[in-house]
Parts: sequence; C-alpha cells; structure tokens
Amino acid sequence: MKKRVVAGRRSDCPLNATLEVLGDRWSLLIVRDLMFKGRTTYKDFLAGGEGIATNVLANRLQRLEAEGVIGKGRDAADARRLVYRLTTKGLALAPVLVEMIVWAARHYHTAAPPATIREMTEHRERFLAYIRSRAGG
Repeated sequence: MKKRVVAGRRSDCPLNATLEVLGDRWSLLIVRDLMFKGRTTYKDFLAGGEGIATNVLANRLQRLEAEGVIGKGRDAADARRLVYRLTTKGLALAPVLVEMIVWAARHYHTAAPPATIREMTEHRERFLAYIRSRAGG
C-alpha cells in the first residue's frame, strides 16, 4: 500500500498523523455511523442524534473522502442519491474503534449494550469479521 506524505504536518509522529485525519469532534462519529450503525447517506448522518451542523458534515465528509477513509457513489436503488462507504483504509479502523468503545464502556456509563461489549472482548476477531462484512469489507 502506498503511504501518503502530507506537507504541513506538525510532525511525523504516527499519533499526530492519525489525529490530523480523525482528531476533530466529528470524523470518528461519521466512521462509527458507517461501520456500526449502517448510516450511508448525508441525511442519515444528520439524523444521527449528535447534532452535527450541515456545513460541518459536508466538510468532514469531503475531508474523509480526500484522505481515502471513505468513498462515495450513487445508490444502486436510486441513482439520484449519493451513498458513502468505508474504504479499505476506513475499514482498517475497525479494531481501533472497537478498542475505544471497550475502553469507554469500562470507564464511563455508555449506551453500548453489555452483550455487545462482551462480544467485542470475548470474541473480538469474530466481531471484527462481522463488522467488516457488514460495512463493505
């Protein structure tokens, strides 16, 4: 896989590179919606419940697409509608998001069902395979 060199980064630190792509308030939530909640359209993301503004959503979708985390195309059922999907690069975030969800569930009250957290921890590879297959990988 070809690695991207980006001018203007603060440093070559791997965490910095990740934060420059995903470190704002909304990007990981968009990835989460695609990966775990089956949301694929602009309208779906707006209805997500976190209250993202339309201009912010449009900007984050453009940035995630430019970074190769998501792709967009026409809906097979309705060619007038655009749908978003995770790319291979986006799907590679599945283990990271699972670990973040498990961490949050251990340390904070969250809406994550205990059965889902158990599945993530006790049957991690099976859970990841399921998520990847559902999200397009």
